[in-house]
Amino acid sequence: MRLLVVEDETRLAQALRRGLTSDGFTVEVAADGRAGLELARHGDFDAVLLDVMLPRLSGYDVVRSLRAEENWVPVLMLSAKDGEHDQADGLDYGADDYLTKPFSYVVLLARLRALLRRAPGARPAVLSVGDVRLDPASRQVTVADEPVTLTPREYGLLEYLLRRPDRVVTKTEILDHVWDAAADVSPNAVEVYVGYLRRKLGRHLVETVRGVGYRLES
Repeated sequence: MRLLVVEDETRLAQALRRGLTSDGFTVEVAADGRAGLELARHGDFDAVLLDVMLPRLSGYDVVRSLRAEENWVPVLMLSAKDGEHDQADGLDYGADDYLTKPFSYVVLLARLRALLRRAPGARPAVLSVGDVRLDPASRQVTVADEPVTLTPREYGLLEYLLRRPDRVVTKTEILDHVWDAAADVSPNAVEVYVGYLRRKLGRHLVETVRGVGYRLES
């Protein structure tokens, strides 16, 4: 899943990037509101973690602009402003959730998972196709109730496909959401990791749609 973190506190932004990346997310960081707004407009993110007090453009203005443009990317606001009116403003401007600083990283992850489930389209708590199940909370994958060990990249690829059932996804989409945006990765890497998933979860799982991309077989 591809996340945008808009945060001007460098240490916090980098800590979030490290933590979220280790938990299987692909993360891009913006250090001011105007840069964050432009990335959110054009970056095809699954969710945005958005600070309120930002240079150039406040988090309130960022989320208000996105909603005015009918951009419904899920937004979790992060702020040291913990007054009830501050939180009400963030939600009224269009944020989906509001978390005050300092916050627990465990709680942040849980809020983020809930946010992704509420995003447009079906977002069940446990993702499944056939006898393959993935639990984002525990990061456990099973086949016919037997646990299967996946690398972080394999896990990210499987989660991305499971969140798009019955849809053909291209190699470019997969690279954008499963690999780091700064990494120089060949599209052939997608074929390699699809092969890994097939060997671990069953060769029938991922269908190749020739000339287009991949689709999960239910």
